Amino acid sequence: MDIPATTLTSSLLIFALCAGTVWFSGARLAYLADMLADRFKLAKSLVGLLMLSLATSLPEVATTLSAAVSQAQELVLNNLFGGIALQTAILGVADFWARGAITNYPRRANHALEATLLVLLLAITLVITTLGETFVLFQVGPGSVVIALVYICTIWLLRHYDGSSDWIPVDLPDLDDRPQRMARDDGTTANQSLIVQAVIACLAILVFGLLLVVFAERIAVQSGLGTGFVGVTLLAAATSLPELTTTITAARLGAYTMAISNIFGSNLIMLVLVFPADVLYRGGPILQGASQTVSLALSFGIVVTSIYLVGLIVRRKPRFGVIGLDSALVILTFLGSLVAYYFVR
Repeated sequence: MDIPATTLTSSLLIFALCAGTVWFSGARLAYLADMLADRFKLAKSLVGLLMLSLATSLPEVATTLSAAVSQAQELVLNNLFGGIALQTAILGVADFWARGAITNYPRRANHALEATLLVLLLAITLVITTLGETFVLFQVGPGSVVIALVYICTIWLLRHYDGSSDWIPVDLPDLDDRPQRMARDDGTTANQSLIVQAVIACLAILVFGLLLVVFAERIAVQSGLGTGFVGVTLLAAATSLPELTTTITAARLGAYTMAISNIFGSNLIMLVLVFPADVLYRGGPILQGASQTVSLALSFGIVVTSIYLVGLIVRRKPRFGVIGLDSALVILTFLGSLVAYYFVR
């Protein structure tokens, strides 16, 4: 983007303004997704996995591809993988709006399957970055191809497993105890109008999300912190803002399964974006020679996802204040990851 030069103070102010716009657009998108799911009789977990996660990942998609075209390998990988632990911690923040642990609400095993497959894909990516690429085909490494193929299989399995009932949880919370909906669907708004509003919200998230990325990069340079540390902190936070607002709004609406699938689905998208980034990056396999920060980000992603996997399986678990113990551990792990990123920057 060709944007005039700004001072550090101006960059911070514009960053805050764009963040507010993305926040409003993301909240509105969550309302619309909830209404559309009810109108078209769609499972909210499926809406969160396929629709909401893709819409809120638009800034990451644009940022990753533009950074790959610019041959900024470190920025691509730090942005993608650094956002995984952050986005998972967002689910912990959303737990503050749930009545009881948010992981107690899913009534089918598809969320646990999402977490399991996400851990698998994270582990495969970590193995590839550790071993390095053994050969190259048209400057694309086999690792990114494997990740893309596993992702396709993951989505196929989740899509076909969504209606399965071969695993039944017990001690489910009463759905009538969910918070009152903040926006009731009175049925007066046409479906076409809801869809148009959703498209507008997606475009706002894309445009202002990209502006967030531009000014996050400027702040990285102007503050002297560098793109490595900022890539896994401020830049990842900027591109994860749509997930934050949509997940919190979904939790406030009582659409807990949509909130969980939104986060896991977004993290899966973060991983599969490695493949198009590798195609656009002309300096060889993009996963080759990944920094220690990248390995740390993948490792922390495995840890926080595994914590929630345990929380989804163990139905009776203590609470830490007003949130579930699993959410508290995820938030603490994420804060610990920031310290680790700082020391290896």
